[in-house]
Amino acid sequence: MTDVSADDRRFMRRALELAESGLYSTPPNPAVGCVLARWGQVVGEGFHARAGGAHAEVAALEDAGSAAAGATAYVALEPCSHHGRTPPCTDALIAARVSRVVVAMRDPNPAVDGGGLARLGAAGIPTDVGLMSEAAAELNRGFVSRMTRGRPWVTLKLGASLDGRTALANGTSKWITGEPARADVQRLRARASAVVTGSGTVLADDPLLTARDPRFEMRGRRPLRVVLDSGLRTPPLAHVLSVAGPALILTRDADSPLAAPLREAGAAVESVPTGAGGLDLAAVLARLAALECNEVLVEAGPTLAGEFLRAGLADEIVVYLAPVVLGDTARGLFTLPAIERMCDRSEFEWRDVERVGDDLRLTLRPRRREES
Repeated sequence: MTDVSADDRRFMRRALELAESGLYSTPPNPAVGCVLARWGQVVGEGFHARAGGAHAEVAALEDAGSAAAGATAYVALEPCSHHGRTPPCTDALIAARVSRVVVAMRDPNPAVDGGGLARLGAAGIPTDVGLMSEAAAELNRGFVSRMTRGRPWVTLKLGASLDGRTALANGTSKWITGEPARADVQRLRARASAVVTGSGTVLADDPLLTARDPRFEMRGRRPLRVVLDSGLRTPPLAHVLSVAGPALILTRDADSPLAAPLREAGAAVESVPTGAGGLDLAAVLARLAALECNEVLVEAGPTLAGEFLRAGLADEIVVYLAPVVLGDTARGLFTLPAIERMCDRSEFEWRDVERVGDDLRLTLRPRRREES
């Protein structure tokens, strides 16, 4: 892009801050913020609050009114150029006679990708792309993943003791971590489009898998609760099926007689292909992408967590580490095949370490091989 001024950075930073305001409510759409500025002053700003509602650019233009003419628009994501749930934002910017548009990143949606920029250019409005692109891509990591990889962004959430154990030998896992850590998990669930677990966790812990903090129950959007259950062992009276909101059970045979009582309990039951270790996780994620899930939070035991890790489908791991020791007979974080060479180990890089009550929240991502 052209030379970047201090004002450019300041206004784009504000656009990204505004985008975060819609992070828990916009899926399946991306979170986008927009700032309109002229002569170093903000004249209008807005963000995309919910799918089907006004896009960030339209909200900012309404906020600015006639002051939008001649202003520079700073947008976290390329303005759309197609008719979706709402008209194209490029048309609104052109009609408002903005003088320039600065975009953090191109829209990876094939229906847009470059089209919005081309439309603005054809109207004689100069554009710059790439300012704070990494921050914009991180903010919309799930949307970017779904559009470019055909699958959601996957976060594994685990609670563990100081010696890396997730449950006692008999399966008891309530509660390793403290109440502040368990409350913090609600934020992860609320950001996710779907919360995924296995039938073993349903049978052992009977979880709700809901985002129960009212701060995150944004505008009625609730994550899809998904149970991976090859043999349809989920009880029809399980908590995961007893609360309001969508629930989906993915299995190898949705036509089994065992599916009928689960459907009567309110769950959708669908078949997906199987793999060597059970359900084909790539097929599971492809189905969730087709359901417009941007981010998936996996809360499961060591077997399913290990399968996601072994398949290379875990984009991020969040471990709540408690200052307790459970001993070597307790269950570990991941069930994985033994390795004989250190070069075959799974490696991660630290993204964040933060204290949450008496526990630590560790955030890690797989290390790319070329960095090893």
